[in-house]
Amino acid sequence: MTKTPDTPAPCPCMDETHPEEPVEQLTRRSPAHGGGRVPVPELVVTCEPCVSQCDLSPHGPCSGSHPDEESICSDSGLSGSPASLALRKLSNTSSTGLSPASSFEECDEDFMGYCDYQALTRDGGVCPGEPITTDLWKKSKNMVNWSPPSVPVKKRSPWVQVVGHAGNFQTDSDGRLLKKYCECEQQCFLQLMSDSLRPFVPGYYGVTQRDEQDYILMDDLLADFDSPCIMDCKMGSRTYLEEELRKAREYPQPRKDMYEKMIAVDPYAPTAEEQVEQAVLKSRYMQWRETLSSTATMGFRIEGIKKSDGTCNTNFKRTKYKDEVIQALEDFVDNNMLILRSYQQQLKELRVILEKSDFFKTHEVVGSSLLFVHDQTCKAGIWMIDFGKTVPMPDPLTLDHRRPWVEGNREDGYLWGLDNFIDILTNMLPEK
Repeated sequence: MTKTPDTPAPCPCMDETHPEEPVEQLTRRSPAHGGGRVPVPELVVTCEPCVSQCDLSPHGPCSGSHPDEESICSDSGLSGSPASLALRKLSNTSSTGLSPASSFEECDEDFMGYCDYQALTRDGGVCPGEPITTDLWKKSKNMVNWSPPSVPVKKRSPWVQVVGHAGNFQTDSDGRLLKKYCECEQQCFLQLMSDSLRPFVPGYYGVTQRDEQDYILMDDLLADFDSPCIMDCKMGSRTYLEEELRKAREYPQPRKDMYEKMIAVDPYAPTAEEQVEQAVLKSRYMQWRETLSSTATMGFRIEGIKKSDGTCNTNFKRTKYKDEVIQALEDFVDNNMLILRSYQQQLKELRVILEKSDFFKTHEVVGSSLLFVHDQTCKAGIWMIDFGKTVPMPDPLTLDHRRPWVEGNREDGYLWGLDNFIDILTNMLPEK
């Protein structure tokens, strides 16, 4: 099932969480049943919040709702499926991220190893038309000593939800990620799969449905990592669309909830009039929020970091200056210069591809993140994620992605932020 609207809108936000969907039962073929299928014990996956000091406050603007709530299109799930990061193959890669001041959740999942006899069925029963007979039972007894060795249970990297509303992500039986459907993001994936940026985005496998809910099926990004460290950086000089700003001005409505969020960060931020009303306009709040972090000063900001020991930090709302960013990056890589150099080289490679990408030239990329993942073996990878607010430009307009944003030019500052990021990493590295 695939939806292909002419002009997909940015994704709406979710205001409630959704329970985990039931896990489909695995079955395998049994010689004793004439090649039929018998149920394998059901795998139960549970999720608990990450035991850490995570900030649980809302976050991120999104179209059509509160600007401090995460879009359902934010890639906030991480998991592990086979991947070859050295060659940057996409057949087994994934999507996730941290976003502004959100929570981290982990799910440890053990998945049965697959053998030639395994298959998925909906009812988990024996295939019809293949009755269980005494002859088959005798045959199966004789085959016991000749059965291949059992496949050991494979421990996957923990699935981590680092941002967004619980229920936006689920894992598929083959280790891929199911992300709640968003037309805008799905249209981006369809184009990215044939663009030069494909090695730097999660693999996309269409739209699937579970319990009457549509999901985007994509690869996970943690499979080849052992106890990974994860960082999400929101790219660009703004995280709201011009359309969001326009609508907020057309329908001005003082928001007490946004006033409370504002004074929680800076009690002196509201104007005298706003203090009297104890409310702020959405357009004012969106623009004010961007001035707090390095989004305004450097064209990117750190949204959150999860370390290999499970500790998480999303307290980067006011990380604004270069020395503060450097301190956070040093902590993220534990001052490992090999990992830092790998990230620097990959960002340079990404910049070259972005400057040539047809998709990138013709899209306003807002609210998108770069996901950084590494582990103790010094394996490191970077992916572009979160395309819920990535919208096409009208023909024949294109974007430079470096020019300063002036309302109406739709520039997002993505490459300006990437240039600054690369410069910071370069300055952190020792001279050769």
